[in-house]
Amino acid sequence: MSELKIFRVIGRILKPNFKTNFEKEVIALKPEHAIEKIYAELGSRHRVKRFQIEIERINEVKPEEVKDPIIKKIMAIGEV
Repeated sequence: MSELKIFRVIGRILKPNFKTNFEKEVIALKPEHAIEKIYAELGSRHRVKRFQIEIERINEVKPEEVKDPIIKKIMAIGEV
């Protein structure tokens, strides 16, 4: 079984009336899965199409470098 990793995805939303940068952390097996999660989450939350999301960078993050409090809590539960 593969081990889950934490990825930090940095990019921007290029919707005509809504342009903004984003930095999100997600738990996934591979970088490709993290990108799919970002597309799904931003599309659902902000009604953004995939072509309106520009991903600049994706990095694997060590558990001690995580900023998102929800992911910190999930990782702490997994260690017990």
